[in-house]
Amino acid sequence: MKLHDPAAPRDELANSASTAAVASVALPARQPHLQRRQSLWGQTISFLSKTLAIAEWEVRKLRHDPTDIFVRTVQPALWLVIFGETFTHIRAIKTGHQSYLQFLAPGILAQSVLFLAIFYGIAIIWERDLGVTHKFLASPTPRVALVLGKALSAGVRALPQALIIYVLALILGVQMQWNPLDILGVVVMVVLGAALFSTFSVIIASLLRTRDRVMGIGQVLTMPLFFASNAIYPIAIMPAWLQVIARINPLSYLVDALRTMMVTGSVSAIGLGTDFIVLLAITTAFILIGARLYPKVVQ
Repeated sequence: MKLHDPAAPRDELANSASTAAVASVALPARQPHLQRRQSLWGQTISFLSKTLAIAEWEVRKLRHDPTDIFVRTVQPALWLVIFGETFTHIRAIKTGHQSYLQFLAPGILAQSVLFLAIFYGIAIIWERDLGVTHKFLASPTPRVALVLGKALSAGVRALPQALIIYVLALILGVQMQWNPLDILGVVVMVVLGAALFSTFSVIIASLLRTRDRVMGIGQVLTMPLFFASNAIYPIAIMPAWLQVIARINPLSYLVDALRTMMVTGSVSAIGLGTDFIVLLAITTAFILIGARLYPKVVQ
């Protein structure tokens, strides 16, 4: 009887050696892929952290001057209280089964977002004059992160105004939707709309590079954008040529989304998915263009 088989250890050693050889060959082959994934993940985290740092820095300004929120709310409040109440009583504009005030409230919220964001480029000029822009451009922060952070801060600035308009609409008897998903959707659309128009303002500031010109262009654009949209009357009652302009106006998509999710009894005339895709696509394009043009502010 054999108590020990000398061939067995040799076989086990051979098998373990071959396994180690395979592992030593296979492991380096997978390491570059893992390193690329880790590198991509690290770059993403770094980009997001820098974007949020810029956004937090911009929002911090609002904490030092909160009166700006209430000053910018005066005009939307006048539209709701005076214009909305008057046209509700005279019933001059047909809005279906909804009261005109209920139809108007989301449009005034969109107007508030537009008026807040369209002059955002003036802050870029102030930062250049104070030397802040030069420091941003000298830092390793990507230009896209700079513009995206400022766009997010504009969205955060618009949220308190949305809350105030909600309160005013409730006081005036507007029936609001309180589904948490609808409220979350309103928040997302307000931030997205503010990001869109603020990056558009950054593009204008990068091209014109003076406060007076940016202010002038902003004043020229706000009224056409507002009146050539579905904010204060349905697109269906517009002349044919104005309907074409309204359908290429990004504010119309913002109003349609807000009206669908904000007040009861509203049905999207365009489609919530279409609203979101159009606003997201335009905002993304403006962020990329703004990131490319942003260094021109200091030239």
